[in-house]
Amino acid sequence: MSMMGELTFFLGLQIKQSPKGIFISQTTYTKELIKKFGMENAKSIGTPMILTTTLEEDNNGKSMVETMYRVMIGSSLYLTASHPDIMFSVCKYARFRSAPKESHLTAVKCIIRYLIGTTKLGLCAEKEKEVSRKSEKLANILERLGSLKKTNKAELTTNFFALSRLLPLHQKSTLG
Repeated sequence: MSMMGELTFFLGLQIKQSPKGIFISQTTYTKELIKKFGMENAKSIGTPMILTTTLEEDNNGKSMVETMYRVMIGSSLYLTASHPDIMFSVCKYARFRSAPKESHLTAVKCIIRYLIGTTKLGLCAEKEKEVSRKSEKLANILERLGSLKKTNKAELTTNFFALSRLLPLHQKSTLG
């Protein structure tokens, strides 16, 4: 067996390792997806789902070819590996893949428009030192604000550290 070097790309996931932790994204795949659906000139939106959207089985709506809708849903579902923020929307829209209408396609395009503005986001797993340093920093800030007694500082630091280890992955654009 030979050494192949540091892992940087695996199953469509881009992996960046640094002394602070590991950053996982799907930037290349996201850009290809946007181009594949011809939405590279579309305007970005701030959320993957319009808040007033109430999708239901639309019996009166205009029918469409199921293939395009299914491809968009499948591609978006693959992106949830590094974009957990689109999971709810994708799963909600996936319920209509057997008989989608144009209203459903319009809603799925909102996910793609959201991805236009978030192509560089991914998941970051920080090393324990970084998390510990951040929890200590938070404890110091709270202490300065006067809402924390010295005796509780160690307890807060320990609890923050434990919580951050339970949820080690969070979304951000870089490790720096």
